[in-house]
Amino acid sequence: MSRSALVGNVTAMLEDAGFTVSDRCAIRPKSFDIAARRGEDLILVKILGNVDAFNQATGHEMRRLGTYLEATPLVIGLRSRDEDLKPDVVYFRHGVPVFSPDTAYNLFIENVPPLIYAAPGGLYVNIDGDLLADEREAREWSLGQLANELGVSRRTVSKYEDGMNASIEVAMALEDLFDAPLTSPVDVLEGTEDVRDPDATPEEPDADPDDEEVVAVLTRAGYRVHPTLRSPFKAVSQDEADDEDVVLTGHSQFTKAAEKRARIMSSIGQVTHTQSVYVVDRAKQENVDGTALVEREELEGLDDAAELRKVIRERAKREEAA
Repeated sequence: MSRSALVGNVTAMLEDAGFTVSDRCAIRPKSFDIAARRGEDLILVKILGNVDAFNQATGHEMRRLGTYLEATPLVIGLRSRDEDLKPDVVYFRHGVPVFSPDTAYNLFIENVPPLIYAAPGGLYVNIDGDLLADEREAREWSLGQLANELGVSRRTVSKYEDGMNASIEVAMALEDLFDAPLTSPVDVLEGTEDVRDPDATPEEPDADPDDEEVVAVLTRAGYRVHPTLRSPFKAVSQDEADDEDVVLTGHSQFTKAAEKRARIMSSIGQVTHTQSVYVVDRAKQENVDGTALVEREELEGLDDAAELRKVIRERAKREEAA
């Protein structure tokens, strides 16, 4: 299957699942292919035939964007090396959850989350430690008795009850012993930190030297500017006084490529519930599909975030009325 067809299939699946999906980020470089929202769940999705192509720089940027936009970064792919990704298993690449289209279908369409995740050493599941302790005590078994049944140490059983996860073999043995479901699913959208080493959010890159002046103006106006390197926008800017006021920010000469970026920014903004502004040297129009165009000199005259918000809002309204 071509990558283009795979992106189309994943997009259609998410739409069937009730997600609003952005236009595809058909530009390079790009850290994610689509943004999608269903209710409060916002995901940034990279779609690959071979997930080994997902490199550290892209993973770090997706994780940073997840923090800025309150979104979950995900990779949906077919295989790693020459092996297909196993169904209903969550893998990790550079701290980002990775799984197959079949797993995504079960999660988003069937509402059946995966139970298994891959980590160094093999495949594991989450054990409900409190329920395990209750079942053991109901049988009046000691930690040592259960350890003997499982062929592990007493200390290991104690760790299971304290929340340590178990191999698939141990999980199956426990469920056979107690005839009860003792595993809990991997919460892909909320709780993946529980099943991987929680790394700190990677540090931000420096702004492109060509953008430093624009960054300085936005900072002076009261925005925290988070530069990006592999996105349709140059930065995610947050109002210092209101973290929920988030603006996707671009900057370049107003060319056909810039217009394309502005359209993609607008589509992403509709899904992520953010506004978008593109700073240009000269503009003959005021917006591109709801992305406000602001000339560099005009931006320098905006004294604070409230003024910039007003400009963006008014220009977006003009687009809606057109």
